[in-house]
Amino acid sequence: MEYRIERIKLKLYELLNDFDYQCLQGDEDLKVNKIILDSEKACEASVFVCIKGTLTDGHLYAGRAAERGAAAVVCSEEIDVPAQVTVIKVEDTKKALALMAASLYGWPAEEMKIIGVTGTKGKTTTTYMIKGMLEEAGIKTGLIGTIHIDTGARIIESKHTTPESLEIQGYLREMKDAGCQAAVIEVSSQALMLHRVEAIDFDLGVFTNLEEDHIGPKEHKNFAEYAYWKSTLFKKCKIGIINRDDPCKDLVLKGHTCDIETYGFEDGSDLRGGNFFHVRLPGKLGVEFRVKGSYNIDLVACIPGKFTCYNAMAAIAVCKHFAVSEETIKRALKKISVPGRQEMFSAGNDKVIMVDYAHNGTALRCLLTALRDYRPKKLTCVFGCGGERDPQRRLKMGEAAAKLADFSIITSDNPRNEPPMSIIGDIVREIEKDEGSYMVIPDRREAITYAVSHCMQGEIVIIAGKGHETYQIVGDEILHFDDREEVLASIEKVKNERDYHSRN
Repeated sequence: MEYRIERIKLKLYELLNDFDYQCLQGDEDLKVNKIILDSEKACEASVFVCIKGTLTDGHLYAGRAAERGAAAVVCSEEIDVPAQVTVIKVEDTKKALALMAASLYGWPAEEMKIIGVTGTKGKTTTTYMIKGMLEEAGIKTGLIGTIHIDTGARIIESKHTTPESLEIQGYLREMKDAGCQAAVIEVSSQALMLHRVEAIDFDLGVFTNLEEDHIGPKEHKNFAEYAYWKSTLFKKCKIGIINRDDPCKDLVLKGHTCDIETYGFEDGSDLRGGNFFHVRLPGKLGVEFRVKGSYNIDLVACIPGKFTCYNAMAAIAVCKHFAVSEETIKRALKKISVPGRQEMFSAGNDKVIMVDYAHNGTALRCLLTALRDYRPKKLTCVFGCGGERDPQRRLKMGEAAAKLADFSIITSDNPRNEPPMSIIGDIVREIEKDEGSYMVIPDRREAITYAVSHCMQGEIVIIAGKGHETYQIVGDEILHFDDREEVLASIEKVKNERDYHSRN
């Protein structure tokens, strides 16, 4: 996506006011109206910022950006460009980019209430709940997250949980111009580490939970580093809303500079949950619970699992700062559902088919544990694991399914350039080690069809791994594939076959 602000005519130095820099050559007084990261999009009045990524280094393309007309280049290392191109040297181009982007768009975060949500699990659901409750109260709210960006004027499919800082600032400006009074952002540890939210002072920061995840060569080197970057959100917000029950809360609060409020089921929480019950209706699972403290409400959510209560309490704690009424919260929570997150489909009577994004061992274990609490006659798990990722991920998914599902159907999930049967073989060996019951259906469409068509009364079928995704990555190809579409097609096929047999 390109970012050109035709109505703004800024001088380059106006973008550089918020950090230290050196002008190595050229004129800081030149007019600019566009910041770019792709040298091929360079043009007159554009500023090319050299960003080091995992695959390449923008410094290598500074010359190309200059050839295509960039007026200035921002770098942290030596570059070779013609004398007429202004060169600005900074210590960290990622930090500089965030601050320049905020200046370009007129610091839109300062014109709205900004809520950041971080944690290993629950970020997406919590952001949806916050947005749903605030909008039920008449507070127009933008959203930036894993599934999509909602600017209040349009919906854009997400490529990352938290986009690059240049994109974030553009979206925030669009939200403000569309009349949003608030914005809620999923804040990943990677986004904090890469300074994507550097230019945002959050009004509220929310912590859901912390477990070992996102550790590897292209992510965090260890759990300590992962926890550290999560903790930095609470040095960037005015009020931190913390899950008091999470055993890692002290790690996340280390060095915090914000005021703290808590939620949880334990005594001492500012917002405390209790009276928790599982709710099972035909084709649906949910929860009932009560909160006490800053609010005193009996609540129902049509999303299963005790973790739903935690996500809801985090959202309710945010609502206090917007003076949202108890009745509004109750009404909103009953309506909220999240695409690809415990998304349920009725296959008739007491059969539940669920699609969820659980794509690692931690998430799958948590989900299956929650579903066991509904005492299904049978719990079936359809899953695979993405290729070219940490091999431990597939083993941990296999272990979770073997121990918690009654039956597993092992299939393909974004194999990329890894042979699908190699991934499946690793999962199978782990399941067999734990004496789990399983079958292998490599074709994901066939696996879903089989699971739906064999679903019995009282059974819960969970199709895990892809959730809201609408594609399969096979080799270098991105093919359309949506678990939800396949579930609906399979349910319809079963219904048609049943109707045919009843007529004949």
